[in-house]
Formats: sequence, C-alpha cells, structure tokens
Amino acid sequence: MTKETPEGETRKRFRAIVHGRVQGVNFRYYTRQRARGLGVTGFVRNRYDGTVEVVAEGGEDALRRLLSWLHAGPSLAQVTRVDVEWGPPTGQFVSFEVRH
Repeated sequence: MTKETPEGETRKRFRAIVHGRVQGVNFRYYTRQRARGLGVTGFVRNRYDGTVEVVAEGGEDALRRLLSWLHAGPSLAQVTRVDVEWGPPTGQFVSFEVRH
C-alpha cells in the first residue's frame, strides 16, 4: 500500500546531509520554515561534524522544492554539497521540527 498526500500524490522520503558553512547561520530555522510552508514533515539537526541533516517526508514535488532550497540555504550559508538518499516514507512525523 502506498501512502498519498491529501492531493493524491504519492508520499516519499529523503535524508540529506548538507555540507559547507551551514551551522551558525540559522540554517535549521529557515529549513523548518521552508519545510512547513511546503507541507513537509520531518526534522533538521546539526551534526557534530559541522554538517546539517534533514529528514523529510511529503509529496515528491514539495520534497524536490525543499531539496532545491537546501542546495542554497539561507543568505549567510555557503552550501558546498548535498548528499541525498531517497526511500519510502515511514509516516512517523506529524510536523517538521528542529532537533538538538
């Protein structure tokens, strides 16, 4: 059984690791704002190696728009690379949050 968005679009999931100057520039805050605006669920968090991890679930179009935004990030960020793994949604999220 596939999961669908309210619009009937099949839900997907990705895990992205964002590299570059992405900590200390409000990356998590703006990612949460962007994800919520797109109706995406999941989380964003800083990692000890200086990268940012994003796990997101939603319709494919919304996820691709979020992923596109992650390649640039907020104005003070300098994204050098985004590693992405796609997979099936788990349905474990009810909103998009910043994790610590």
